[in-house]
Amino acid sequence: MTEPRRARATEAFFGRRKGKPLRERQAAHLEHLLPTLRLDLAEPAPADLATLFPQPVRRIRLEIGFGGGEHLVHRAAEDPATGFIGVEPFVNSMAKLLGQIEARKLTNVRLYDDDATQVLDWLPEASVDQIDLLYPDPWPKRKHWKRRFVSKVNLDRFARILNPGGLFCFASDIDTYVNWTLLHCRDHAAFEWTAEKSADWLTPFAGWPSTRYEAKARREGRNSAYLTFRRV
Repeated sequence: MTEPRRARATEAFFGRRKGKPLRERQAAHLEHLLPTLRLDLAEPAPADLATLFPQPVRRIRLEIGFGGGEHLVHRAAEDPATGFIGVEPFVNSMAKLLGQIEARKLTNVRLYDDDATQVLDWLPEASVDQIDLLYPDPWPKRKHWKRRFVSKVNLDRFARILNPGGLFCFASDIDTYVNWTLLHCRDHAAFEWTAEKSADWLTPFAGWPSTRYEAKARREGRNSAYLTFRRV
């Protein structure tokens, strides 16, 4: 029996692939370093994702849409015992992160430069300990809300790959997207919101490195919410 076809409304990639021209060194990183770190989705995923990394790792963490890469680099440097998978289709962001990986000599990062749903469908069941979705594109116009990455289809994907007790961490400065995420996770049987008081979602995640995007939001008078959901 063939698997039912998923609706592509939340699976198609929306947004720019490339911005300003790359510098020579950035282009070289994309040509030579990225192929050594890129996940090969043409091959079956290993049953043990730790084998993707050259050193032993105890946890696997997935960051979807890492933007400038500040958070991913910070986390990978502070926690070498965790293997990080970063997904970002924007070429300039990928080039910037590759430079940081080389400069810091990080070996616990693997990357994918296309649609994150492809990675979610490739990963084995119960293979990931944490998923980070930080300041995703809010698609503020109501007619574009169907493009938001948080959706029933993608929460199903999260639930499939997260270990029991694994975490889905979401951050945004857009109230409508925060509420959207709370409602979608409330209505999904696989997730429970861990907050018990307002400080739990108003306080940044432990060890949080402030990003340029977050600083810009604060300058413009927008506060951020930091939501943590547990895979039940």
